Amino acid sequence: MHHTHARRLRGAPLRAAERRRCVARLTNIKRVDPSDELPHLFRPTEIAKALGCSEWWLKEQARRRRVPFTRVGGAYRFTIEHVAEVIDLFEERPLQPGQSASGGVMARARKPRSPELEGRLRARSPRRALQSEQTDSPHRRVEA
Repeated sequence: MHHTHARRLRGAPLRAAERRRCVARLTNIKRVDPSDELPHLFRPTEIAKALGCSEWWLKEQARRRRVPFTRVGGAYRFTIEHVAEVIDLFEERPLQPGQSASGGVMARARKPRSPELEGRLRARSPRRALQSEQTDSPHRRVEA
């Protein structure tokens, strides 16, 4: 497996040079002419190949509206600008002193429980515990 491909699969950031190569590869695929009035729309397969990710992943990110895209005839399409933005969105920066290893993203804080609910909520006993109380063997019931 190529080194940069392995880096992308692990979610490591693309360097500026890799970003330029990725966009250049896409430009070479269809020989995009910058003087064209209409932007060229790439298929998810082409973008996924250039980014080194799966087509499924790219479509899933678009479906969840995590990456920019254009939808033409119900199909996902991407411009060169979309690809550059996708690369920027998933770029990871080196940790700064005092920054957490989670990348600085704060975990969602839990809501504190209200005191009146604290006393009322109780977990059920497992069914196995209830069955063992009712029977002396798993196949025979004890009659009371």
